[in-house]
This record gives sequence, C-alpha cells and structure tokens, in this order.
Amino acid sequence: MCDSQLHYVILTKVHRIIILPLVLYGYETWSLTLREERRLRVFENRVLRRIFGLKRDEVTGEWSKLHNEELNDLYCSRNIFRVIRKRRMRWTGHVACLGERRGVYRVLARKPQGKRPLGRPRRRWEDNIEVDFQEVGCGDMDWIELAQDRDRWRALVNAVMNLRVP
Repeated sequence: MCDSQLHYVILTKVHRIIILPLVLYGYETWSLTLREERRLRVFENRVLRRIFGLKRDEVTGEWSKLHNEELNDLYCSRNIFRVIRKRRMRWTGHVACLGERRGVYRVLARKPQGKRPLGRPRRRWEDNIEVDFQEVGCGDMDWIELAQDRDRWRALVNAVMNLRVP
C-alpha cells in the first residue's frame, strides 16, 4: 500500500469514527427537512473532497474537483442518510417497545392540544418514520404494533437501510 492510499484510509477512518458521530449527535430524533438533508449532503461531500483532494486529467494534465459520483465511488461506505434512517428506525422500535408508562413513549404517542400556527405544519419526527415506511411498502401498517415483533421489525429496519437514497 502506497503512502497516498494509506493517507486515504486514515482520513476516511477519522471521518467515520470522529466527524460523523459529532455531526450526527442525537439525530435519531431529528425531523429532517429537505433543506437540512441538502446541507448534510453538501457537508459530507465537502469533507470527502478535502480527504480525496483533486483529480488530474490523464490527457490534458489539468486538475479538477471530484464530482459527487466519483466521491461516492471512492468512499465506499454508507450514505449519511442511510445511517440516519437505519438508526432512526432502530430507535423507533426501541421506544415503541418501552410501553405506555415510560415518558419517552408518552411524548411519542401523545397528540398536541390547542391551536396550531398559520401556514403549513412543520415536519414532525413521526412524519419521517411514515415516509420511511411508505418507501418500503408498509405505509398502511401500525408501526407501534409492528415494533412489538422484533424479528419482523429487524427485517424492516434492514429493508429501510437498503433503500436507494439519492
């Protein structure tokens, strides 16, 4: 292994072990909007461009930035959104199995009271879970009841993990 390959390996490990956990702290409870998803994607691509640097064209000898597809090919790890979706689904199953006496479950299952502000409602955490279910093809199922069966829930989490993320 040459020095540049070792450099890439070390920096990708730093990215996976240090940077991503810092950026994604508490993301199991995030309700991601499209704007936030775009910002995370830009951040991840910016970090990967710093790691892998520029590429040199063999024919002209000019230097240029790596395109997103080339970054994804070089960094053969999971997409940041797949990680978010999988862990959000795992945490959802955990909370759903806690039971009604636990505070986290009560917050999850409660319905807000009172008037809501004008305009479009903000995207809730539960909305993200429902979108994940619809993409797998389980949109009409009750996910709290489904989480009680651990084997089926684990299979569903793996199905969500293997979804194609743009």
